[in-house]
Amino acid sequence: MKKIKVAVIGTGHLGKIHARIYNNMPQVELAGICDIDKEKANSCALEFKSIAYLDYKKLINKVDAVSIATPTITHFKIARAFLKNNIHVLVEKPITSTTLEAQKLIKFARAKRKILQVGHVERFNPAIRTIQGFCKNPKFIECHRLSPYPKRGTDVSVILDLMIHDIDIVLSLVKSPLLQTHAIGVNVLSPNEDIASVRLIFKNGTVCNLTASRVSDEGMRKIRIFQKDSYLSLDYAQQKIICYKKENNRIIKEEILVAKKEPLAEELSSFIECIKKGKQPIVRGKEAKDALEIALAITKQIRKNA
Repeated sequence: MKKIKVAVIGTGHLGKIHARIYNNMPQVELAGICDIDKEKANSCALEFKSIAYLDYKKLINKVDAVSIATPTITHFKIARAFLKNNIHVLVEKPITSTTLEAQKLIKFARAKRKILQVGHVERFNPAIRTIQGFCKNPKFIECHRLSPYPKRGTDVSVILDLMIHDIDIVLSLVKSPLLQTHAIGVNVLSPNEDIASVRLIFKNGTVCNLTASRVSDEGMRKIRIFQKDSYLSLDYAQQKIICYKKENNRIIKEEILVAKKEPLAEELSSFIECIKKGKQPIVRGKEAKDALEIALAITKQIRKNA
């Protein structure tokens, strides 16, 4: 079976994980590692027995697909170059800096009939995939995504860095137009918002509260879903779901079993499967654009009221 030639663009924290996972895939040839930092590119290429590149354009005629794990501001330029040259693209979230750029990438991918998948990795968390079967008609959703101050990602707000994961998950669960947004946010240690609290109100009546912080003492990644006669609590990190439901005027607590897997490995495997079988990815450009549009609207509202 012919191997799919893949390159990783960007060798930061996520890029190195992409390289490690691809290197372990029997159906993939890790054909290149690219970074503008020569030392990082060489180190990563040596570790995963690949070839180092400093210019992503040098890979255009040498690969079938790429993973782009570079700063958000570069996503559009790099993804466009590969899509225009008939190369499948997985780009980390957020898809681009603007919705106009996102729409252009979607058009390029459609015109070239190439996969454009976006790295909203929580969609591939086995707990989220499991909970889909139990989430019927959510009335209220509460999301908390908290972390200590990071060494990376502060070039964008906490909404685009962290909260966008939960925005994407909520949109996949609610499936109703957004009516209203109420948001507050504060800069603490970076020039951008480091903590934000948002309420989303949907046309079907669902209400969602989201909190994201990168200035917390301890990490937390949880979503709670309230619906008629049941309440679901999901811990992303532990891949654990607890269901509370009413039976005979009593509250019954039950753990829903989850087959634990590495979400990013699941995401990259799905990307390769889409390439091989011509399937649409779970997180297409459109879904990523929708999440980005809401994240940017939230950021704009916070800054307008600051």
